[in-house]
Amino acid sequence: MPQQQLVEIACALGSKARIILMDEPTASLTYKEQESLFTLVRTLRNDGVGIIYISHRLEEIFALADRVTVLRDGKSTGTSQVTETNPASLIKLMVGREVSTLFPPTESQLGSLVLSLKNLGCTAGGVKNINLDLRAGEIVGLAGLVGAGRTELARVLFGITPADSGEISLNGQLVVITSPQDAIALGIAYLPEDPRRQGVILEMPLSHNMTLASHKRLFPKSWLRHDSEQNLAEAFIEDLAVKTSSAEALVNSLSGGNQQKVSLARWLATKPKILILDEPTQGIDIGAKNEIHKIIRRLAKEGLAVLMISSDLPEVLGMSDRIAVLRGGTLAAIFPSQCTAHQVMSASLGLSEKGAGA
Repeated sequence: MPQQQLVEIACALGSKARIILMDEPTASLTYKEQESLFTLVRTLRNDGVGIIYISHRLEEIFALADRVTVLRDGKSTGTSQVTETNPASLIKLMVGREVSTLFPPTESQLGSLVLSLKNLGCTAGGVKNINLDLRAGEIVGLAGLVGAGRTELARVLFGITPADSGEISLNGQLVVITSPQDAIALGIAYLPEDPRRQGVILEMPLSHNMTLASHKRLFPKSWLRHDSEQNLAEAFIEDLAVKTSSAEALVNSLSGGNQQKVSLARWLATKPKILILDEPTQGIDIGAKNEIHKIIRRLAKEGLAVLMISSDLPEVLGMSDRIAVLRGGTLAAIFPSQCTAHQVMSASLGLSEKGAGA
């Protein structure tokens, strides 16, 4: 994804346009790549190029923009000079209300050990010597720079690129995961990094998308039952507050945040014990992010064990009970939720910060 993003940016620059629209250009870039892009944007602005920069990351707006316009529900809710506003004011315009905190409080109680990894490795995925535990009701954030091995670890646990060394234990029992079918049968669900290409089928209705991973349970005799599918879809539409005209609406008619909810519903329908989320709020607006965060917190409170990958450092810090930092395909540090952004970034860069258990 980061390489694809850079190619798209290069295409725009190669056209020598006088007006360039950048839509979430840093969504998949490393910190170093982001800084290079910011330098380029400033150079283009000084050369007289007009830039419309679309981003949900407020720190980027204040670092780059001269003016900022907030859109909500397809309409402008306000425009101001960046020097005359602040993040709290912009958030209020974005969501239509004051937001006292961006992240819901922790309410879950940690339960029994659900997942235990001992020296886990996968040569094909570049993952090695991973030692990590995950408990029921716990949210463990996976932090690190792009290419650190976070997504690769998720793919190992879901059986896409199976482990070739080490051990995986579920509820105290050693297991072998060689395919996604194995993972699903063992109660593991995985929301991938690129939801539009891997998380949903855009040309299919919500109801079909939501039941794709649970056909064996819903249709034990292999006969599709429209009423069962419809009932499940309508229940998830209400439970996850999916904004849609009906369960039969095509997924490509939904916003990014609602598409992510449809993808989440598909895996919740399998009744998992472990939920792996890869960039669950990437590219969606602040209001939708807040809704996704509340859903994740609620699922943890209900006893689900959550492994959450995010490149958004405030999200990792605000949502995690513990933070595991990966670097070079292995575990560099483990921090409690009270750690600082400096500690996490230092561990990501291979500097001196160390967490408990690393």
